[in-house]
Amino acid sequence: VQLQASGGGLVHPGGSLRLSCAPSERTFTYNYMAWFRQAPGKEREFVSAISWRGSPTYYANGLRGRFSVSRVNARNTVYLQMNSLKPEDTGVYYCAAATGTQYYTVADYAYWGQGTKVTVSS
Repeated sequence: VQLQASGGGLVHPGGSLRLSCAPSERTFTYNYMAWFRQAPGKEREFVSAISWRGSPTYYANGLRGRFSVSRVNARNTVYLQMNSLKPEDTGVYYCAAATGTQYYTVADYAYWGQGTKVTVSS
């Protein structure tokens, strides 16, 4: 199974983007789908996660309120709506799927997408 992420791009500070992630096999099931990001020269960090049922959702400190994760069951697609973007949100955003019971670290995820680049700049 491959995860296909899309929706990145160049946006001005204060702008919005919506990222999408879908598995190559629509019948693929998981416990958690998450978004991580990696800025140049930094480690990959947790952004947000959503359970298979669509709730609960989890966010890194300081992102709840600006970012919103959701899932559309019929499409087996997870979205990350990012609003009020800041230059420090710049990075490559990866979606990942976990079949275990943990959701917060890179090691919890066995399936990864190829990443979609987000650049926030004026």
